[in-house]
Amino acid sequence: MSQYLSQLSGLSTFLITVTFGAHVFFFFVLWLWSRRDLRGIASSLDDFTRGLKHRSVLDSTGHLSDQIEAFLADVNETIDSKANPADREVLSQRVHILDEKRRYLNSHFFETSYNICRTMIEAYPLAGVLGTILAMGAALQLNTGSETSSAINSIVSHFGDAIWSTFAGLAAAILLMFLNSILETSFLNLVENRQHVRDTVVRAKRELAFANGGSTEQ
Repeated sequence: MSQYLSQLSGLSTFLITVTFGAHVFFFFVLWLWSRRDLRGIASSLDDFTRGLKHRSVLDSTGHLSDQIEAFLADVNETIDSKANPADREVLSQRVHILDEKRRYLNSHFFETSYNICRTMIEAYPLAGVLGTILAMGAALQLNTGSETSSAINSIVSHFGDAIWSTFAGLAAAILLMFLNSILETSFLNLVENRQHVRDTVVRAKRELAFANGGSTEQ
């Protein structure tokens, strides 16, 4: 038993480091995922609003979330009853572009993945403490029934594993918290953009269908 504890405590720092690397890679995948979905939403709205007389196109250096919100504002303004009928007709002909069933609007899996990635940051300090406990336990198990001086020497010899395990857990948590603080705004903006697009899609289809029905009756 003591041998297994000793081996496990010796591997704790390595395991924390490997898990940290995988965690960073997972954040990178989420970032690529969010960029792809933002580009998809912005591209669809760009196609949908192209040709409108009053169309908001931000500078190329602007964030995609801001451009999406600008496009949505254009759509909401155009489908208003007081808007230019020609613009409403353009949107009516292109309403098929805005489809709330598009894959990039399916946010549940992305939000779940990000929530897991963010929440598991809290596990690193606990993993470091666990590695420390394992190192101390291994030292005590090896010296059961030994003299006090021998037990103390064994604990001191395992103290390096314990300290490095704690350090690795705390350092990984700090770095991942910093990384999350950089990416969190972008991820939350994507969630909000998706919700705004869904609401706009529903309103656009309803208003444009109602307008077309009224025109047909007349």
